[in-house]
Amino acid sequence: MLGSSFIQKRIIIITLLLMLVVLAITLWMRHYFFPLMILMLILSMVPFFCRFEKKEVNAEEIVIIAVLAAIAAVSRIPFSALPSVQPSSFVIIASGLVFGPQVGFMVGTTSALASNFFLGQGPWTLFQMFAWGIMGLTAGLLQNTRWMDHLLGQSVFGFTWGFIFGWFMNLWFILVLFESITWEFFLGAYAASFYFDLAHALSNVFFITLFLGQWQKILGRIKIKYGILH
Repeated sequence: MLGSSFIQKRIIIITLLLMLVVLAITLWMRHYFFPLMILMLILSMVPFFCRFEKKEVNAEEIVIIAVLAAIAAVSRIPFSALPSVQPSSFVIIASGLVFGPQVGFMVGTTSALASNFFLGQGPWTLFQMFAWGIMGLTAGLLQNTRWMDHLLGQSVFGFTWGFIFGWFMNLWFILVLFESITWEFFLGAYAASFYFDLAHALSNVFFITLFLGQWQKILGRIKIKYGILH
């Protein structure tokens, strides 16, 4: 278990460092930022999927991941008319907290890809896959901490990720629609997204406060009953 946890933490640290390298490269090669970001997104996902493929899983584990990903994907559709209200984030966070970082990542990436078959695929899909995947991963990495055992800590986590998700998603918008990027435009774009990011953050707190306790009990029973995803 210690070795597995160490590997998972090492993967996320390496991934974040790679993202920082891409941002640094942008200072020289801003016109190549978008293809570099896409490349890094793909490369950063490969280790997670490879690790998942090498792990022995049974039918129950595959089914629960598929069901959670489907719930997260479908839950986006009724709320698509409400900008940045994302119940998918709640499902992904719950998945990571109960079943661990790897499942949280898989549910996050898969649900983004699946839901966009209904809501529309585009360059934003890879960014959503990565952002929601890391959201589920970090929830899983914190699952056994005192902070995440309490509603306050869970709410702060959800609120914070509402902004992190929005900040990351701003990158594709800025890079696809505008060739020339200035610091003024960059900061203005993030300022303009504040209310949308706030809506996502507050909706995370809302769903976590009302439903997370029951979800943890139900998913916890499934985990114990079938002895899966330990």
